[in-house]
Amino acid sequence: MSRRPRRRRLRDHVAIVWLASAVIVALVHRWVQASTWLMIHLVLLGALTHSALVWSEHFAHTLLRTPPDESTSRRQDARVGLNALGALAVFAGVPGQWWWLVVAGASLVAVAIGWHGAHLVATLRRALPNRFRVVTHSYVAASACLPIGAGFGVALAFGLSEEWHGRLLIAHMVTNLLGWIGLTVTGTLVTFWPTMLRARMDDRAEQLAREALPIQLGGIATVVAGALLGWRPLAVAGLVIFALGLLWWGRALARPLRAKGLREFAPASVLAALSWGGVGLVWVGWLLVSAGSWAALADAVPTVAGVFAAGFAAQLLSGALSYLVPSVMGGGPSVVRAGRAWFDRAATGRLVVINAGLLLFLLPVPSWVKVTVSTAGLVALASFLPLLIGGAKASARARRAIATGAPAPEVAEPRVWSSRQLVGGLTALALAAGLGIGLDPTAAGIVLPGAGAGATVAPTGRTTRVEVVADGVAFIPNRITVPAGDRLIVVVRNADPRMSHDLIIGAARTARLFPGETTELDAGVMAASTQGWCSVAGHRQMGMTLQVVVEGAPGASVPEPGTPNDPAAGHALHAGTSGASSGTGAVIPPNPSDVVSRTVDPVLPPLSGDRVRKVTLTVTEAPLEVAPGLWQTRWTYNGASAGPVLHGRVGDVFEVTLINDGTIGHSIDFHAGALAPDVPMRTIAPGESLVYRFTAERAGIWMYHCSTMPMSTHIAAGMHGAVIIEPDGLAPVDRSYALVQSEVFLANAATTAEQAQEVDADKVNAERPDRVVFNGIANQYDLAPFAAKVGERVRFWVLDAGPNRASAFHIVGGQFDTVWTEGAYTLRGDPRTGAQVLPLAPAQGGFVELTFPEAGHYAVVSHAMVDAERGAHGIVAVTE
Repeated sequence: MSRRPRRRRLRDHVAIVWLASAVIVALVHRWVQASTWLMIHLVLLGALTHSALVWSEHFAHTLLRTPPDESTSRRQDARVGLNALGALAVFAGVPGQWWWLVVAGASLVAVAIGWHGAHLVATLRRALPNRFRVVTHSYVAASACLPIGAGFGVALAFGLSEEWHGRLLIAHMVTNLLGWIGLTVTGTLVTFWPTMLRARMDDRAEQLAREALPIQLGGIATVVAGALLGWRPLAVAGLVIFALGLLWWGRALARPLRAKGLREFAPASVLAALSWGGVGLVWVGWLLVSAGSWAALADAVPTVAGVFAAGFAAQLLSGALSYLVPSVMGGGPSVVRAGRAWFDRAATGRLVVINAGLLLFLLPVPSWVKVTVSTAGLVALASFLPLLIGGAKASARARRAIATGAPAPEVAEPRVWSSRQLVGGLTALALAAGLGIGLDPTAAGIVLPGAGAGATVAPTGRTTRVEVVADGVAFIPNRITVPAGDRLIVVVRNADPRMSHDLIIGAARTARLFPGETTELDAGVMAASTQGWCSVAGHRQMGMTLQVVVEGAPGASVPEPGTPNDPAAGHALHAGTSGASSGTGAVIPPNPSDVVSRTVDPVLPPLSGDRVRKVTLTVTEAPLEVAPGLWQTRWTYNGASAGPVLHGRVGDVFEVTLINDGTIGHSIDFHAGALAPDVPMRTIAPGESLVYRFTAERAGIWMYHCSTMPMSTHIAAGMHGAVIIEPDGLAPVDRSYALVQSEVFLANAATTAEQAQEVDADKVNAERPDRVVFNGIANQYDLAPFAAKVGERVRFWVLDAGPNRASAFHIVGGQFDTVWTEGAYTLRGDPRTGAQVLPLAPAQGGFVELTFPEAGHYAVVSHAMVDAERGAHGIVAVTE
């Protein structure tokens, strides 16, 4: 009695834990490192691999008529546990960047699946001749694929070039998805598909599967060969071969489906999964054909993998387990029906929300619509988990009723299709999409028409339609004409491959258009000439304007940017000249009672022993404090006002994954590496990612920053940071701090996060900063001082990130006995000489060292005193 429940816990509960974990990560993904990777792999490596291991063993023994004995079951438990432990190690190792743990976990998974394959081979040898041996042959072939795919995955953990990263990523995905999972699924469905449909099997099923298996294996091998050789036409040919084998095998699915149709949730969900699997296969083929390089192809893989995880894997699991769990629990037909009835609840609605929601998510809709629709789909997918619990309880109740002699519970004939549920599912999606639009109506293009309102002109009743293309930082054409009184419709197409753009004309504006998107702007009845522009920060200042000339309008002229007639001039006309905008008030020293919501830790991160340093930088746009009680929407690397400080030694390899979760294009440029900028420093569109690898060959405190134009605006908005590469033989000190000086340009005096606006690009161009800051926040180290003790040697690493102003780093009351600037010592430990300032131009850096002679409070400033008064100021609190 004790063994059976334990086996069932291992069989069923592990997959449930992985699925539930995937749901939790999806809900909190913004706070989880490598969340996209983790969600995909919790489903594919976690739940689906576990289920493939468990149920392929079950079907092999069933079809070969070799029921497992107690020792066989114990060994299967060991394989399941080994696989789960390995998967857990991988799930912990990748986000934590503990690559030894990733290698160990992948090795455990490979051993478990390899052992599984060896067990199936031994079972085949013991079994008598059987019609469906091909099913187990498929399982054996699948088991041979996973250790190879795991090897490719482990290789991805090391510092490879972008070219090899893309090639191995395709090999890894194809070997695991098409090999391990694909062959397991096709083998299982030979018999399982007609069983779910309660239909007669196609007489050709076994023969078609036997003929298709070598074709599928040949296709997988060809794709992998094409990827490893770097020859994409060969990889495409391999996908075509695999697809032909899949179609040949799939002929056996049609006859049972025509005979019985879809009457239950289980086969309907499996069919939907197979459809999305086909979509993913075609998508990968298209990427292989159309991508400009293996590196560019790798950037698109996470989206395709997400389709495989949500559309294929999750629906395959929910469909298959909806049939298998009640059947294997047993208890007789009435007990099985009682449990299975739970899985058919709201079947139509769930299928509609999941599949239509995924389709809507993949369309070019506003980001908030993607969030709300994907949340609805997640709820529909996650509903399988409580239904599983309810089905198990219903089966238990029915079993107890029969055991007591009571009549079997009545269960209605299953009916998967319901017009009410169809309407309900579509309504739920419509409400979700409506909520997304309501959260950000501007992004959906909901605007007030009538750019010409206010001028007196008789409407002509005619409409003028003009097509305008946004590319680079220009509208093409940049001048259009429209007769007075006509309604102007501008069709805007974003042809920029990396940057988002929009168009504003008067009160009308489009949503932000991602690359390739097209929309229409209804500018209303035009009465006077005007100017349109792109509102992305800095783009208008770089000339991205559209002159709208209204023919026949009295006294019509096009206002120039920044003139009083320019409707967007606004705050730019009222900026102060002393560096403190009148919109934000005079700069005053912080009050001791002031607080900031989050202080940036200035302590230099300690050096680890790693020589390959893997870093993920995620671009976000978030409201952050830039001074006590003063907020701005910052463009960030990893969510802080300045990017994280990276720390290494000469010779270290940095592998940086840049993920653009923003709404416009961004990039990154590391001064610490010497390499051609064409590929690694390219601008990537929202939703894309790239891997930037460089070797730190020279010591220094090096700047990194976004290099997307206008570069000054992107840097000023927060997209900058420091890489500290220590010179050989650097002496240890008692304390080491890292400071990055930069400038803040405010568009308004926001005192809450909700009021925060983006960087004021006009002020950037005019070089009128509102604040000058250390580590992104003015005066934060007045409120949270640096710490030191009398006699301790303290080192300050300083970088001037600009974008425009120089720095004169000084500590009031201190004298520097060591100064190192731009790769060389200018002062090194001479007790009779000293320095008072570390002078830095924008993008320069260095360090100073000093000891403090007595306890007290030593001010840290830029000795360009107006900048110290703007916020480049802090305190070293020295104690005995």
